[in-house]
Amino acid sequence: MPDQRLPASVRRLRLTLTFLLLAVALPAVAVPNVATDVTPVHSLVSQVMEGVGEPRLVIQRGASPHSYAMRPSEAAALENANVVFWVGEELTPWLGHALGNLAPDARQVALLHAEGTLRHAFRERVLTETAGHENHDHADEHGHDAEEHDTHGHDDHAEEVDDHHGHDHAGHAHGGIDPHAWLDPVNARRWLAVIAETLAEEDPANAPIYRRNAEAGQAEIDALLEHVQGEVSPVHEQAFIVFHDAYQYYERRFDMNTVGAISLSDATDPSPAHLAEIREIVGEYDVQCVFAEPQFNPALVDTVLDGTSARTGVLDPLGSDIATGPDFYPTLIRQLTDRLVSCLAGS
Repeated sequence: MPDQRLPASVRRLRLTLTFLLLAVALPAVAVPNVATDVTPVHSLVSQVMEGVGEPRLVIQRGASPHSYAMRPSEAAALENANVVFWVGEELTPWLGHALGNLAPDARQVALLHAEGTLRHAFRERVLTETAGHENHDHADEHGHDAEEHDTHGHDDHAEEVDDHHGHDHAGHAHGGIDPHAWLDPVNARRWLAVIAETLAEEDPANAPIYRRNAEAGQAEIDALLEHVQGEVSPVHEQAFIVFHDAYQYYERRFDMNTVGAISLSDATDPSPAHLAEIREIVGEYDVQCVFAEPQFNPALVDTVLDGTSARTGVLDPLGSDIATGPDFYPTLIRQLTDRLVSCLAGS
């Protein structure tokens, strides 16, 4: 117990010296250097690491992940990483090679293949064979059964699809796994736990913080699921067309009615025949909205809309206009919901 007879200034100096001596005596706890691939993954890792450290983002906001050219600072982030969280080679085939060269000793976690992740096979054709709500039978292209989940999907059953890749369309290996799995918040909920347990194993001293942060993030996602379900419920049967087929995880989770995609790949313009087919779908299925994406040619959307009463909006699966950080992921899902509902409701 401090000697109360000593002046307060002396007692404070004693306490300061004691803390300094303890700090010197105890070994420093090194927080892992963590790198991530895309902004949604960076956001989830940032949530788990909040108060401990910050992950490095390798693929900058607004850039296409399919064929990204890293800057020297981003390559250095991989080289210095103890842990790398990424979606997987299905989204960034080039990154697997970079990890082998730059981070061979780092712990590499491909979240798309983490236990409990719900996966869907790529759709070779979005709607033209299974228009309207017929495409919501929740079975992938390889004939596997639908995911089993309740209204909010708070189970961790993963839908397995054939991992053997078919022909490659501009960075996406169609015929394999669709990598846009972050657009199902139930996957993000699962990934928070995977991230927390990985970091807890690498950094046991901060394990309670990682786990507490993950639980808080999961509670936020529970609320987000309920919010989105309530928002889309009045318009979920309205037909719409997307620019490219990146949204099926969101569509299946919330039973939305996508009836076509303008582009069947990320880097090549659709053929005139395909555009004509999409225009027919607009009329046949009473399409309410045709959505562009900020990275792609808006003139193609104008071509589809010409002479129709359909409205137009903009969707972005990577949230290129959202600030990176812990709040990015819930903001992305809310933005996607707001833009879908606004256009479909005509507001």
